[in-house]
Amino acid sequence: MSSYGIQVLAHLFGILAIILLLVWLLHYREGIDYDSENGLRVFNVHPLMMFMGFIFLSGEAILSFQTIPSQRQTKKFFHMTLHLISIILGIVGLSATFKFHNMMGFPNVYSLHSWIGIGTFCLFGLQWLVGFVTFMFPRAADRTRERVVPWHVAGGRALLFMAVCAAETGLMEKYGFLRVKSNLQPHQRESHLINFTGLAILLFAVFVDLSVSIRRYSL
Repeated sequence: MSSYGIQVLAHLFGILAIILLLVWLLHYREGIDYDSENGLRVFNVHPLMMFMGFIFLSGEAILSFQTIPSQRQTKKFFHMTLHLISIILGIVGLSATFKFHNMMGFPNVYSLHSWIGIGTFCLFGLQWLVGFVTFMFPRAADRTRERVVPWHVAGGRALLFMAVCAAETGLMEKYGFLRVKSNLQPHQRESHLINFTGLAILLFAVFVDLSVSIRRYSL
């Protein structure tokens, strides 16, 4: 398969995951509203922002080096900007889950999902900061950038899959709650929708990663 074909599949699975997620949240799960008095609607901001805002934009930032027809420095600008937007939207998503827990009287940061998610988010912020200082401003020397770039690329790929791991554990955690609280059955449409959403998220990351593995690293 060509590099272009892999990029197209990455985009398609990312868009598919967003559509499935929106159908789930809007049709089956109360809707989305950060300022609502309904805690469930507040919570739904979290999965939307953490995938569409954080994982999807992060993947698109990685793909930007291949999909934006421009000079390398312009591609770097879009790469860093998309990552920055993903961080901002990720903060909104994290804030929503803390707000929901406080509204409902639930404990914070107790699950494997939350540990992986917060750890990934903190490392992602550090990765962005180091990348900005090294490659954008004030910008390190050529020799230093040459040494850092493989680690930067490898770190970005690892963080993408860590974020996907957080998303998948979050979906299963939510599914477990729905089984108990709402008597959601294994073969109901909503159960299948959750599974297909998780698969689309995973395949998005897989094809983003493949697009990176087949290109040469360059400054």
